[in-house]
Amino acid sequence: MKVLVLNVGSSSVKFEVIETSLEAIENNTEQKLGRGLIDKIGMTSATVKFTRPGAEPFVDTPPIWDHAAAIKQVIKLLTHPEHGILKDASEIEAVGHRVVHGGEYFSKSVIIDDDVAAKIKDCFELAPLHNPHNLKGFQVMHNLMPDIPHVAVFDTSFHQTMPRHAFLYALPYSVYQKHKVRRYGFHGTSHRYMIFSLERKFVKKPRAEFKAITVHLGNGCSIAAVDGGKSQDTSMGFTPLEGLIMGTRCGDIDPAVVLYLMGKEEISMHEMNTMMNKFSGLQGLSGSSNDVRELTEQMQQGNERAELALRAFAYRTRKYVGAYHAALGGAHYIAFAGGIGENSVIVREMVLENLEPLGIHLDKERNRSVPPGGGEITKDGSPVRAFVIPTDEELVIARDTVRCIAKTQK
Repeated sequence: MKVLVLNVGSSSVKFEVIETSLEAIENNTEQKLGRGLIDKIGMTSATVKFTRPGAEPFVDTPPIWDHAAAIKQVIKLLTHPEHGILKDASEIEAVGHRVVHGGEYFSKSVIIDDDVAAKIKDCFELAPLHNPHNLKGFQVMHNLMPDIPHVAVFDTSFHQTMPRHAFLYALPYSVYQKHKVRRYGFHGTSHRYMIFSLERKFVKKPRAEFKAITVHLGNGCSIAAVDGGKSQDTSMGFTPLEGLIMGTRCGDIDPAVVLYLMGKEEISMHEMNTMMNKFSGLQGLSGSSNDVRELTEQMQQGNERAELALRAFAYRTRKYVGAYHAALGGAHYIAFAGGIGENSVIVREMVLENLEPLGIHLDKERNRSVPPGGGEITKDGSPVRAFVIPTDEELVIARDTVRCIAKTQK
């Protein structure tokens, strides 16, 4: 089955075509046929990039004024006689849609029908920057391809296994009952992929038999405590703002700081929200960049603010590793993924060095020479083993799409 994976953002559409089946999932033999990104939708500088195995990337700058035009461009790219990978759009047999927020409605991926679409819309308040665009992507694609199944794969669903004492905030209980204010967690597809990879590739042990701390470090960052393949706790909360320091997000702060600054700076709620989400984190601390590669280079050139930002970033992650080690009653494995987790040697070292009392024995040479497919970064015999695992969220979405369809047919 050829599955089109669609990730629709506010000004971008990421897409990938993956050929898979239940048998291919079991044997880890899926084929990735091509992937692309349409960026800066609605701007005069909109760009299109499409890559397929063994070919040079195709880049174009056509006018793309809205999401409907962008999704039509996806189909055009996939069926292009020279650069495409499909003879006809009818070769697409299903579409998997990334949806950020499923609220308490969805603990697993589902085929989208009118009821599911209505519930995704009900979650607009919980994810106003994401869910409207995710739903718009489904609506446009469904109009183009109404006769094939469309599946919603939610960032939040993996964390619906958290116990109540982990997901509730210590606010009046009526706030949760009336407004569903609670910890939801995000990056679920990435955390799931790390668990799958630990089970199938790196430790080759059933997930029911181990406890793991999964660490997704990118421009957005989150960490999860996973027992038996089920999320027990995670750092992101009601929104993706809580938890670790991120590229431009502040992560954990005293909530009274928000009220204090709004009074002192005479700024609105919207302006405060923008400050915490767009101008904080690594960008705010360093004053120069939210890119760990740039900050690492600046630190090596003696930039103290860049070093401060990186050390604060690693320190916050390190604290969560220790906390989740305790929450799990002792983790067996730690996994790093995401652009920073997979590529920053110095951040991984800052997070894990000198944690021998917790049973984590970092091997600095292994950490510096991780192969492209990932690998272990702890010493032989380390009681807690740590790995770098290149994540693949699109593959998780394609797999869930196939499983949902197979279950319905059965």
